[in-house]
Amino acid sequence: MEELEHTCPQLVTMLTEPAIFAKDTSCECRAPHEKLSIAQARRGTPMDRPVRVYADGIFDLFHSGHARALMQAKNLFPNAYLIVGVCSDELTHKYKGFTVMTEDERYEALRHCRYVDEVVRDAPWTLTQDFLEKHQIDFVAHDDIPYSSAGTEDVYKHIKEAGMFVPTQRTEGISTSDLITRIVRDYDLYARRNLQRGYTAKELNVSFINEKKYRLQNQVDRMKEKVKTVEEKSKHFVYRVEEKSHDLIQKWEEKSREFIGNFLELFGPDGTWKQVFSERSGRMISYAMSPRGSPSNSPPRQLSPSRSPSPPSCWSRPRPASPSSPKEASASFSSMSEEDENDK
Repeated sequence: MEELEHTCPQLVTMLTEPAIFAKDTSCECRAPHEKLSIAQARRGTPMDRPVRVYADGIFDLFHSGHARALMQAKNLFPNAYLIVGVCSDELTHKYKGFTVMTEDERYEALRHCRYVDEVVRDAPWTLTQDFLEKHQIDFVAHDDIPYSSAGTEDVYKHIKEAGMFVPTQRTEGISTSDLITRIVRDYDLYARRNLQRGYTAKELNVSFINEKKYRLQNQVDRMKEKVKTVEEKSKHFVYRVEEKSHDLIQKWEEKSREFIGNFLELFGPDGTWKQVFSERSGRMISYAMSPRGSPSNSPPRQLSPSRSPSPPSCWSRPRPASPSSPKEASASFSSMSEEDENDK
């Protein structure tokens, strides 16, 4: 910014301060004001002799379409000085209709547009020769569509005939009438919006019944918004639960497969447990079938002196077999008694 101030102080002033208002007296130019042709203006003029371009309008609800038209007017010539005329409320209400912004608001809106060098307040509806000479206007910029008003087919007809008219292009899709149409079409929405922001029904020129209706609609909308928020949170919660459930099921399946694999590896047909059991069973059977013998070099077993010798073999009597029936028992008993008698 400091470098820009040294190189071009006029540009810094234009960017940091609003445009000036035109004086009631005639324009004070340092160079003599000679009439220029469009070709001469496009070739360029000395710095002290800018091409004075005039653009007028209502500029209600100042928007991008207005700014683009002024940008075109400012860039028509290399050394252009843009003067913008703004019509008053009285003229506008008489010839065009009621405005949303007051004339002072519209003046200030134009002063703070970067392309504007000077603002003429209470501009005339139809340009006169006295007005053109007073402000030393070289050319008039406006769109080329005939503007019928104040009893004429085109208020710029005499300017075009004098060779002072330079056309600009309109911006499609945006205009003051379009903006007002949007507001009128969605009036209920904007009324409810301003009631929510603290404006009273009296300030909005809303009846008592409509006020209650709008407030009820606002409450319903808030309830809908809450329900929508709860639904979104519920959907998010359900999604998270499903995601967690999916993870748990996947982990359970992995653990199950791991458990089944380990079980089959241990207890299956060729499992480790069967091999261990077979080896142990084989060892036990082999041990039972072939027990270890006593050592060959062990000393012979002798009877101790305190033990009495075993009775002679004649004393031992074979033990009779147990009878299988009562008759056999009685027969064996009688035989035993006879043997006892013989022994005596």
